[in-house]
Amino acid sequence: MSDRKDIELIAELVPPGSRVLDLGCGSGELLAHLRDKRGCTGYGIEIDDANVLACTQRGVNVIQLNLEDGLAIFEDQSFDVVLQLETMQHLRHTERLLRETARVGRVGVMSFPNFAHWPNRLRVATGRMPVTKALPYQWYDTPNIRVGTYTDCEVLLRKDGFEVLDGFGIQNGEVVRRFPNLMASVAVFKFQRR
Repeated sequence: MSDRKDIELIAELVPPGSRVLDLGCGSGELLAHLRDKRGCTGYGIEIDDANVLACTQRGVNVIQLNLEDGLAIFEDQSFDVVLQLETMQHLRHTERLLRETARVGRVGVMSFPNFAHWPNRLRVATGRMPVTKALPYQWYDTPNIRVGTYTDCEVLLRKDGFEVLDGFGIQNGEVVRRFPNLMASVAVFKFQRR
């Protein structure tokens, strides 16, 4: 989540004044934006030492924690919104973290690189793995454990009993609502427990 326009699009999904938990918050740029522009409070969860330091330098509350260990340190419904932005593809236990997101927050917002974006499909059809702005690594050095598609995530959320409140793609800083599985490099979902 380093593109400024993408950050602003995601921030619009968070109601002003919300208490926010950002899972895999990186350098804390989005949390600082939510604090400064939308009056939100909350915490970031981050494992990387350099990112924890960057959060602290931004004045963002951060807890160093491995998300694979779960969110047991938080009570049920502790937050209005829980963010998982470009985090899911790095986790081994995706469904467990989705359930934890719904437990500690009223609403979840997630984003991830959409592997079904048409340039990715074309690249795979030529026999190569895609390397793009959203998927910037070679297949052999990627931190991603998995790749996913907009449609696959929509199916997973519904299968696991979540209501999709909003879903769209992002391409070049613009919202894509028509054919997001094909036309967007990033998938975004806002969801809650049914």
